[in-house]
Amino acid sequence: MDVRRIAVVGYDGAELIDIACVTTSLGMVSEYGRARVPYRTVLLTPGGRPISLPTGLSLQGGQPLERVTGPFDTVLVSGGLGHEKAAGNPLIVAHVRRLARESRRIASICTGAGILAAAGLLEGRRVTTHWRYATELAARHPEVTVDADPIYIRDGNVITSAGVTSALDLSIALIEEDHGAEMARLIARHLVIYLQRPGNQAQMSIFTAAPPPGNDVVRGVVEHVLAGLDGDLSAAALAARAGISVRHLTRLFLAHLGRTPGQYVRHARLEAAAHLLAGTSLPMPAVAARCGFGSAETLRQAFTTRYGIAPSRYRQVHGGQ
Repeated sequence: MDVRRIAVVGYDGAELIDIACVTTSLGMVSEYGRARVPYRTVLLTPGGRPISLPTGLSLQGGQPLERVTGPFDTVLVSGGLGHEKAAGNPLIVAHVRRLARESRRIASICTGAGILAAAGLLEGRRVTTHWRYATELAARHPEVTVDADPIYIRDGNVITSAGVTSALDLSIALIEEDHGAEMARLIARHLVIYLQRPGNQAQMSIFTAAPPPGNDVVRGVVEHVLAGLDGDLSAAALAARAGISVRHLTRLFLAHLGRTPGQYVRHARLEAAAHLLAGTSLPMPAVAARCGFGSAETLRQAFTTRYGIAPSRYRQVHGGQ
């Protein structure tokens, strides 16, 4: 029987969740899905040795990274606290590069993107990684365009994903690509997860992220924005409220939040709309009004541009009644 060969690359300090999310999800395709072309997944480690995990556990290696040859359908490189040491290991980097040449597609989970970058596989590509390490990855590899916001990004045959449980989102996306939407829904139900979050949904919520540090003006404006998304939140109105010029407010927002006031307001409104679509039965015009959009059509256009999915479809997928 034909199979899709999948290689998951691990190393000392790899994150167990990164590995298990992939192997469990893809394994369920064979167990529950009765796929005509199932996955056959193998863990590759240096020398085929067990790897030590940050939690103090160890994981038995499957096959030696140095000796396994393709072709593979997919090679996925896990992340973890040991990613820097792994990215500096010539043996690991060289064999990840070799396996990429022998594979249909290559992917990384979390900080595994740093290993792909060290192997020269991300040059000229737009990628993501765990939000905490995005700045570091961009500084070390200026030839790579790092976007810390999305859950996962596909650029050609290279797919990078964000932190930890985004491995589930990536796995479900791969299953849907390979076996169709119905199979993806079946596996998602067994995993008791959403069918699939949009790949460009934000990793960090504006409403749960830590408040902006070190500047009372920015903190006050942000609190005002989040408390009244349906109000006048133009840069001029926000600057007047703060008692400073629009130019100065923009400088402060860029310095502390990495966005202009207008960009921040739009992001907050879209995220609030996503929450209302998923958690309420409010009609679209009401969602638009509550979040400060002039009309349902304005919301639809902005939402589709940001999330790559129409608001109505987002509601169907994420449970709004």
